[in-house]
Amino acid sequence: MKTSPKAAPKTALPAISEPILRLQKGTHHDPFEVLGPHAAPNGGALLREFLPAAEVVEVAGTRMARVPGTDCFELLLPSGQTFEPHPELRWQDKGAGAWHTLQSPYSFPPQLGELDLYLLGEGRHFEAWKVLGARQKTIDGVAGCLFAVWAPAVQRVSVIGDFNDWDGRRHPMRCRGASGIWELFIPGLTAGMAYKYEILGSHGHLAKKTDPYARQMFSRPETSSCIADDTPYAWGDKGWIDARAHFDWQHRPVCIYELHPGSWRRHADGSFYSWGELTAELIPYVRELGYTHIELLPVAEHPLDASWGYQVSGYYAPTARFGSPDDFRVFVDACHQADIGVLLDWVPAHFPKDDWALARFTGDAVYEHADPRRGEHQDWGTLIFNFGRNEVRNFLVANALYWLDEFHIDGLRVDAVASMLYLDYSRKEGEWLPNQYGGRENIEAIHFLREMNTEVHARFPGVLTIAEESTAWPAVSRPVELGGLGFSMKWNMGWMNDSLDYIEKEPVYRKYQHNQLTFSQMYAWTENFVLPLSHDEVVHMKKSLLDKMPGDVWQRFANLRLFYAWQYAHPGKKLLFMGSEFGQWNEWKESGQLDWVLLDFPAHDGIRALLRDLNHLYRNEAALHALDFDPRGFRWIDCHDADQSVLSLVRQGHNDADKIVVLLNFTPVPRVGYRIGVPGNTAWREVLNTDSEFYGGSNLGNGRLLHSQNQPWMGFEHSIEVSLPPLGAIFLKPQS
Repeated sequence: MKTSPKAAPKTALPAISEPILRLQKGTHHDPFEVLGPHAAPNGGALLREFLPAAEVVEVAGTRMARVPGTDCFELLLPSGQTFEPHPELRWQDKGAGAWHTLQSPYSFPPQLGELDLYLLGEGRHFEAWKVLGARQKTIDGVAGCLFAVWAPAVQRVSVIGDFNDWDGRRHPMRCRGASGIWELFIPGLTAGMAYKYEILGSHGHLAKKTDPYARQMFSRPETSSCIADDTPYAWGDKGWIDARAHFDWQHRPVCIYELHPGSWRRHADGSFYSWGELTAELIPYVRELGYTHIELLPVAEHPLDASWGYQVSGYYAPTARFGSPDDFRVFVDACHQADIGVLLDWVPAHFPKDDWALARFTGDAVYEHADPRRGEHQDWGTLIFNFGRNEVRNFLVANALYWLDEFHIDGLRVDAVASMLYLDYSRKEGEWLPNQYGGRENIEAIHFLREMNTEVHARFPGVLTIAEESTAWPAVSRPVELGGLGFSMKWNMGWMNDSLDYIEKEPVYRKYQHNQLTFSQMYAWTENFVLPLSHDEVVHMKKSLLDKMPGDVWQRFANLRLFYAWQYAHPGKKLLFMGSEFGQWNEWKESGQLDWVLLDFPAHDGIRALLRDLNHLYRNEAALHALDFDPRGFRWIDCHDADQSVLSLVRQGHNDADKIVVLLNFTPVPRVGYRIGVPGNTAWREVLNTDSEFYGGSNLGNGRLLHSQNQPWMGFEHSIEVSLPPLGAIFLKPQS
């Protein structure tokens, strides 16, 4: 204020008004009409504030008067006098409590620009997290926090927290018209403070909700959002990011170690490892095993450990279980500096019904479809996003970009894509609504997936998007401009199901199911496939991979080693879930840690050694990865030897010299003098044998060079005789 009178001027205050009564009741949609500094009819200035806990309120040493019957305080200045742009208030709590100070939140102009509002309404604001949510900000030299939230068709939205005793009347927000956006800048708030939104719905329903765009939350069971620290993180991975922009992933090795960070390792008391501890132990472990990428089960905030992260409540907040958002950045940064990419499981298909999160956000369906025939997964007990609503689609597309931009994530594996594509997914007749053309395709979800993939690939070249899609939907991993969904790759669920079903059978019966191994070549080139042996295959009474294997203990280990060789011999990128790399006996449980003690046993450590050597062979030999998605990269030598349950094949790289021959014997019968045709008149050297004694095998193999003979066989001009180990696979490389 430009003058500081010591006593309030004896100018009559206006009588209590209907807007003040609405503010007192918490039903006023535009608090700026009532609160803050205003020009007065007498030519002076009027300042009004709402402070329910206050007994005495002063501004610049002058006491403000209480509006009778309300918790509003006013000060009217005479003609010619004005307040400072952002008046500082000082008040004492009722009962002669402590004195407090603040600058009026209602003295600041709107902060979101018209372009921001327009793009949000159009569903095209792909950096929405930079304008919505809670952001530390300094306005006119005043530091505080700007809150903004989308809550359409409601009477009031307020920011609540410890700073206002969780009283929704204290900080009602400014409505930005038909956009449905509400905003408020509150001075003095800093990082680490808890907050929520209190929303008075159109029908009088009062809800307290976490911020959909919150970038940090508190650990369960707390459900409050947290004002995140906006101090920029100093990344050290520029070399990785620059190289990623030119990553020719179609012709480069991609082998993925999938893990749940909450149960990879735990402390003796059962507490979680932090991101810092995972950085110290997980990264060297994965690097030594030779994996190119880590894939994390969802790390967005989720209330229930048993959901494994697939029921997300905070889409923009890395879970507080393992540390702060910057702790997660440190982990990703360290992965990149160790030449390991980081993929995230991402869940745009559905969200939980928790009443403090997205579900019925305003008391009405906002993020989900109102009709349960479109808006609810009955099997999962979750809600389905309304992909046809611009602001909802914007929320999800921006979220995908957020993880890539803010955390340098190298790819997103999109969960449950099939459930998004089909309106009748897991529904009986009469329980679903067709699209406008009478079909079962979810046209809005298809549009969303194409938009998401288009924006990701345009803005972050080299980043991968991978679909978990279990049906025969065409062109999932084909470009949008060619009619596809635009994903980089798709999980090959057919290969996984057929191969597991085959390998679980006793060897004596396998000859009758030989086609389960060969059928995948009928569709191998229709998509860019990842071969997944994921967490879904080792839970819910399905048994671990080792426990699925038939036979005695020796045969179980041999079968598992053979099965991994089949995965690496088959075209497609590779994925394996944690614990499977050393043959865990038990199913995975998110409530504990892996059975690390098993590595003290040679048979289990042999499985780990085999996976290490398979990864390094796969990465070093172009024949095993360069043409993963090209039929030129694969040729059967013999796929018809069902009676002996033997497969033989050639993997080929770009250069004619880049060849690997693989033979797999799916019976416990050794086969000595087994003849196969081979490409070229050259010698062949065994470069990997799953039956090696180093892996726990019987050590039957080919220790000498195998020279081609001028004896045509199986369509080749030359052939060789090899020794096939029982339940074993051998990889042969031409020797110049």
